[in-house]
Amino acid sequence: MDNATHTPDDCAGLAPGVGAWVRTWGASPQAPDNSVSALDAFENATLRQLVRISGGGQRMRIRLSNEYGTAPLTIGAARVARADSDGAVQDDTSRAITFGGQPSVTVPAGAPVLSDPVDLTVDALTRLALSLHLPGRVDTATCHGTFHALGWLIPGDATELTSPPTDATPLSAQAVITAVEVQPHTPVRAIAVLGDSRVDGIGSTPGTDRRWTDLLAERLHARGSETRCVVNQGIGGNRLLTDGIGPAALARFDRDVLATPGLGHVVIAVGNDLVFSFAPHNEETAGFLAMFPGEPVGVDDIIAAHLQVAARARAHGAKVYAATIAPYGGSDMYTSEGDKAREHVNEWLRTSNAFDGVLDFDAIWRDPADPTRIRDDLHMGDSLHGNDAGYAALAESIDLSLFD
Repeated sequence: MDNATHTPDDCAGLAPGVGAWVRTWGASPQAPDNSVSALDAFENATLRQLVRISGGGQRMRIRLSNEYGTAPLTIGAARVARADSDGAVQDDTSRAITFGGQPSVTVPAGAPVLSDPVDLTVDALTRLALSLHLPGRVDTATCHGTFHALGWLIPGDATELTSPPTDATPLSAQAVITAVEVQPHTPVRAIAVLGDSRVDGIGSTPGTDRRWTDLLAERLHARGSETRCVVNQGIGGNRLLTDGIGPAALARFDRDVLATPGLGHVVIAVGNDLVFSFAPHNEETAGFLAMFPGEPVGVDDIIAAHLQVAARARAHGAKVYAATIAPYGGSDMYTSEGDKAREHVNEWLRTSNAFDGVLDFDAIWRDPADPTRIRDDLHMGDSLHGNDAGYAALAESIDLSLFD
């Protein structure tokens, strides 16, 4: 069923012209600290990673990141190809990636780098194999902690291999690659989703593109919408107002969302601030909550943060939507006080008319017999995160006409 409330707004996203770059895939860069699954140090190796783009185009370019690196990062060689589900390169699709016309580049510590355009036509929902040879020693690789795309570490320069060897080491996190952008044949808009673990898809089957944002991209593609690129900028454990696992969403918003080429729509789906602020402090939760420093926040703080995101998005010509915070009763983080705060925020989201639309995820997931809990068939077993069916239910609930 479609489940959204609409409010009028005359600040529509600005449609890019034909041939304009649009981001089609993204992963928010993170520091490889104790809060994420970081890569161990390595030297003279190739990172082979698979990502599935949302919208297609006639050319592409890749964004790499050394933003959390402690030393310059040298890319010795890089290639991209259309790939099968097992990571094998499709015949005659492998292309070299260059930087300023050169096959290699050194990225300063703290900086990203954008590749030259690559002449490779890709359809929507195409899986890409991205291979990066890093000839030097890498002690600190910028990464993305939740591992939903498949990847391998292969000794030496393996960028031209058609498939990973059977003894390749599986990567524990996405690494270095933070965005894929395409040049479509027709004007296309992107939706950037600012979120936490429920956006990043914890609980969905890794490597199968079953996050609700992946499924939304499939629905938009089937509909033939001008808005067909969906960029997932979720970080598991992320909060709006305070750093912890990843920079606070308000702090990373310009980099991860507003800098998105082709941006037309922004979705706010971060609910951890209240969950962690009201969580019980006991022996079971102490170690986990230690990763989330800072003073507790309340309902007024969350409302103000949503209004700030909305104002900043509209200043860039984007429409903005908010997702209600889904239930979490039965989880280790639950308290009745936290749930009351969640309900207060959700009621404000539904009735404030502050957004161009509201994605009522709370209504989709809550158990009619106990609205403080997620339906048993929709969560992964922790009463907090969805499973494949749960994320599919969220994707199916979204009114696609919001993004016209």
